[in-house]
Amino acid sequence: MKTILVITEHRRNELRPISLELITAAQDLRQAGDDKVVVAVIGNQAESYIPELSVQGVDEIIMIKDDTTEFDPDIYQATVSALIESQQPAVVLLPHSIDSLGYAATLVEKSNVGFATDVFQLEYDGDDLVATRAGYNQKVNVEIDFPNKDLVILTVRPGVYKPIEESATPVVSTQQAVSVESRSKNIQFVELASDGDVDITTSEFMMSIGRGIAEEDNVEQFRELAEMLGATLGCSRPIADAGWLPKSRQVGQSGKVVGACKLYLAMGISGSIQHMAGMKHVPTIVAVNTDPNASIFTIAKYGIVGDIFEVEEELRDLIG
Repeated sequence: MKTILVITEHRRNELRPISLELITAAQDLRQAGDDKVVVAVIGNQAESYIPELSVQGVDEIIMIKDDTTEFDPDIYQATVSALIESQQPAVVLLPHSIDSLGYAATLVEKSNVGFATDVFQLEYDGDDLVATRAGYNQKVNVEIDFPNKDLVILTVRPGVYKPIEESATPVVSTQQAVSVESRSKNIQFVELASDGDVDITTSEFMMSIGRGIAEEDNVEQFRELAEMLGATLGCSRPIADAGWLPKSRQVGQSGKVVGACKLYLAMGISGSIQHMAGMKHVPTIVAVNTDPNASIFTIAKYGIVGDIFEVEEELRDLIG
């Protein structure tokens, strides 16, 4: 039997979505029926998050009471270290976030610990844990294993795993946070200004454009088509890198994962590994490309070998 420990994250009295995504990731690591998933929530209002965290697959929730109202890396580091000592997990899953990066590396000071950040895939190859992350400036995927490590600590990329919706009644226990003298003091919380753009991770219908649009002047007609279809306009990395659409619209490993999407229309996208990592989970993918051997067709439910401008015109005619 092994224990998988999930460390949740919250901000301004709201549980962050990655917390539930980590629970799904933990399910991928279950190998035996007696493997255990333990979820820890640290904070002065830890009990308020129990209903949201009580989902299928969670065996125990540990509420760790802490008097501070804002995230403190020293308290988290000391408290999670104590949890590791008491729970003896095989794997610890943390969000890949600015908060976790403030204390994750210090957890690895212990001997014989494996560590990887920004992981987007987890699986076991026999008894060996394999974590996948990007390398060489997002150009390749790298599989990392951890031979002979007693403990593996991983930060998991947000938006990769779909949260579990089925509720459950896990065991709930309470602990007190480790008392430490913090080296920092929270003065004020400042919310970053939004660029006013849409959040593509919440869209159920996406239409994304790639190199096939040829030039920037053609972006507008596809923007109009997306509006006519009721879709959110996204793009592949070359379009965002060229500045033809904002980076917030980019789908893929170095962009965003469209976690809520149910229908994805790929227009002129060849289907690089990096792009497909952001949308290959979508149940219905429709791809349009002039190249019959384009990689996008390997994951598409429906494919059209044709010119995207001709398809765009036909769609406009159909919509009327």
